[in-house]
Amino acid sequence: MINTLSKVSIIVPVYNVENYLTKCLDSLVNQSFQNIEILVVNDGSKDRSEDVIKEYSQKYPEKIKAFTKENGGLSDARNFGLDRATGDYIGFVDSDDYVTETMFEEMLLLAEKHQAKMVICNIQKVDQNGEITQKLTQIPHMPEEIDLEKNFSVFSDISYFACNKLFKKELFHQKRFKKGVHFEDIQLIPQLLLECKKIAQTQNYHYQYLERTDSITKTHTEKGLDMLKAVADVENIFNESQYTHKRKELKNFQIFEGVYSFLAYLAFVKKDEVFYEMAEQLDVFMKKRHIKIQDILNYSRFGKNYLLSLPVKKKIFYLLFFAGQKKLIRKLM
Repeated sequence: MINTLSKVSIIVPVYNVENYLTKCLDSLVNQSFQNIEILVVNDGSKDRSEDVIKEYSQKYPEKIKAFTKENGGLSDARNFGLDRATGDYIGFVDSDDYVTETMFEEMLLLAEKHQAKMVICNIQKVDQNGEITQKLTQIPHMPEEIDLEKNFSVFSDISYFACNKLFKKELFHQKRFKKGVHFEDIQLIPQLLLECKKIAQTQNYHYQYLERTDSITKTHTEKGLDMLKAVADVENIFNESQYTHKRKELKNFQIFEGVYSFLAYLAFVKKDEVFYEMAEQLDVFMKKRHIKIQDILNYSRFGKNYLLSLPVKKKIFYLLFFAGQKKLIRKLM
């Protein structure tokens, strides 16, 4: 049974999403768990998003708390919501995505059943017709309740999205999303995990991640270096945490987020000079942490060799990079 006195605060940062916001807010006001507040933070939108927010806040005044602020980016909008949230638990939903009707009921139930400070659900990528394009299973082959001391491989294996998780509010005591950077989730969410003794998960695909056809093509720039800085920030917290003895898992985290994820981003960098500068920074990152090519090739995620599990095109890119064939990569791309 859920403690009906527990309250969930759902933070929705909004920036120029007038075409998608209605579906997002409908999925939240119609949650089967009713003791929620939805903090909708308009982060300086220039379209009609503000009109949609006003309409919903007037229609659902008991649920929706509407705020408008100057544009400060995703981290700033989330932090704005965190500073005003009154719930016992916190959830984040991006304003062009939506969730199932039972998402927060089930996740709160699991949080309280297992006394878990973090609960994770699966994600589905959907297109603009609502058709599922990809299922992203987060923690396969593990139980509903996960003891981190015994299963700390989770630290290096999971995807650190903020939006498919429910957090006990106390995790955010003196912790906020880093402003003005990319990859803010990779920087903060692992730090929150390090505060947990156990987490819980559901295999239900509650979070619906919209792949937009009208979104501006991402420009991949030197901002990708923020990923390496995020890993460095996590390392500092890790070394002061209750899990500081788990060195293998830390190295795996460095390999997954600092090498593989970074290279997946680097593959789309268009400018040669930026590509080579970022590649050089990755070399520095690896040398400083004594990460060898063999470590990378042997890295396993969820018990399977990661490199072997990838599509052929990605495999070739990674192998050429590890072989030092950066110029050949640029010719092929």
